[in-house]
Amino acid sequence: MKATEPLPLFHSWALAESARRFDLGRLDDWSPSAIIRLAEDHSLAHFGVGRWECDLSDNSLTWSEGVYDIFGLPRGAQVERSEAVALYCEESRSAMERLRAYAIKHKRGFTLDAQISPHHGQGRWMRLIAAPISDGDRVVRLQGLKLQL
Repeated sequence: MKATEPLPLFHSWALAESARRFDLGRLDDWSPSAIIRLAEDHSLAHFGVGRWECDLSDNSLTWSEGVYDIFGLPRGAQVERSEAVALYCEESRSAMERLRAYAIKHKRGFTLDAQISPHHGQGRWMRLIAAPISDGDRVVRLQGLKLQL
């Protein structure tokens, strides 16, 4: 890893600790609902931030414009999870898959600085922030933010 590249960040946190962690909306002291509204307005894409969700029943992805931009894909394109995962560099893909499985099994959120090779673009780093969404005792979705570093 070159000195100019960010150090990988691997972190897992329990949902009960979310008030003390990045709770999918604590940017510049805005409320979570305000951040989500901005992401839905596509305002955050300008700053290299996007909102994402993965439905675990079928691994379908929902992305805001910022995530498409980070991955270098056309906004609104239908993207399969396997296609998105293939854009992660091997070390980052492996770490992301391990953290994802742990998050689902233990109902824990996580952050990860991941290196990706965007479609038709130069490699870059992004911060992945993920939180599980449960229905009863079962995690049914993961959602979060992706920030271009």
